[in-house]
Amino acid sequence: MLVLTLALGLAAAAVCLAGDTKAEQALRDADAAWSKAAGSKDLEKTMSYYSSDAIVLPPNASAATTKEAIRKVWQDLLASPGMVISWKSTKVEVAKSGDLGFVSGTYELTMNDASSKPVNDRGKYVEVWEKKSDGKWKCGTDTWNSDLPASTPAPGAEERK
Repeated sequence: MLVLTLALGLAAAAVCLAGDTKAEQALRDADAAWSKAAGSKDLEKTMSYYSSDAIVLPPNASAATTKEAIRKVWQDLLASPGMVISWKSTKVEVAKSGDLGFVSGTYELTMNDASSKPVNDRGKYVEVWEKKSDGKWKCGTDTWNSDLPASTPAPGAEERK
């Protein structure tokens, strides 16, 4: 009887873990596809990963709390001269409820500065995903920031304003 109880317990644990692994893999796959869409500068596809009530918290800017504001953040970013972007998840977790997921990882971004010289950035991001009633995952909260030190204003810059 003890052996049967242990066997059933292990089988149940394996099913639970397999379910979590499946959900985590679905989030990894969605995040990778999202990075690919942004990397190809496909605004519509990039926007399709957000939930209808998403919030985006870009660095050094106000929160984007409407679809229009989120679209503007991405439109401006994707239209930046020399823009190349990609990101990769390093940690994916799914809540026990199975309807909430957390993805964090690293990004790389290149854009041209005012003199058309490429400027490279790298940093980290966190996304909170929601599993919708149709079974699809959508990002409800998205934020990122640079690992590079903040640039220092030129001496006297404040005085010239």
